Order: sequence, then C-alpha cells, then structure tokens
Amino acid sequence: MPKIKTHSASKKRFSLTKSGLVKRAKMGKRHILTKKTTKRKRNLRKNAYADKSCAATIKKMLPYA
Repeated sequence: MPKIKTHSASKKRFSLTKSGLVKRAKMGKRHILTKKTTKRKRNLRKNAYADKSCAATIKKMLPYA
C-alpha cells in the first residue's frame, strides 16, 4: 500500500488536538487592520476550531497528523 500524500496547504493551516478537533486560526488578521478595533483584533488572535462538517475533510488531507 503506497503512502498517502499530505495536503501541503492544509498542514500549514491546521493542526489536530489530542481529542481529535481541528484547530485553526481566525480569518481577518492579515491586512486592513487600521479600521478594525483593538478589541476585535485581540479576539482574532485566539484559536478557533473547525466546524464538524469541514473537520472530516481536513482530517483526510492530514493523514499522518
């Protein structure tokens, strides 16, 4: 059985927790930050978890995570 290739973009963006959740960063923290409030930017720093419907697809793209 050949090895399964890991999706390169996914391995940079997602990581799996011990409980099997898919950890991700929040969107909207890259640019155009001047108009966003400090509170909003601070809340964007926090980690988020992928939705159940997307998590299954992401796990397939990260076979050895």
